[in-house]
Amino acid sequence: MEDRSPWLLVGLGNPGREYAHNRHNVGFMVVERWLDDHLPPGSSAPWREKFHARTATASVAGQRVVVLQPQTFMNRSGKSVVAATQFHRVPPGQVLVVHDELDFPPGRLAIKLGGGHGGHNGLRDIIAQSGNSEFVRIRVGIGRPLRGGDVSRWVLTDFDPHDTAMLPDVVDRAARAATAVIRDGVRSAMNAFNQSSPPSGPAAIP
Repeated sequence: MEDRSPWLLVGLGNPGREYAHNRHNVGFMVVERWLDDHLPPGSSAPWREKFHARTATASVAGQRVVVLQPQTFMNRSGKSVVAATQFHRVPPGQVLVVHDELDFPPGRLAIKLGGGHGGHNGLRDIIAQSGNSEFVRIRVGIGRPLRGGDVSRWVLTDFDPHDTAMLPDVVDRAARAATAVIRDGVRSAMNAFNQSSPPSGPAAIP
């Protein structure tokens, strides 16, 4: 029997204009780009409010995809994700979370299946609220602050000019990686994207 469960594509970030361009919001940026790429020409994103989130629906190769931007702030992302997965009966292996990754330099991304939260508060809450870590992730590099800088402040500031210049390409590649996961499967997408992120030089600019 055909599996009719949709994929849930989650972009992590914080709601509000003041956070819109922060490093922590790159997950929001990616799913917005993904949705734009999968709408009919000339149409606008059909966002609505549900599951404590902004949500919309599109499709890839006949597979329905529910797009989610939790509006609960990063460290409470699990509330929204669990509500959506329960309503749509989405199995963990069809939950795809796009998030910022401190341990990758800007310009690098990778697809990962399962694992821990790595100190990321959004992932931490999703795992805690759902009781499951076996979902798919797209990790988008934002680098770390140099010279022992404050990580909490770093993620809540905007990308610097050097990283902003490469951001459209990174967001585009991450959106294409999400499509590959949904259309071709996780392993195939890993083979295609985990080796293709170009080096970007220093992880951060002092």
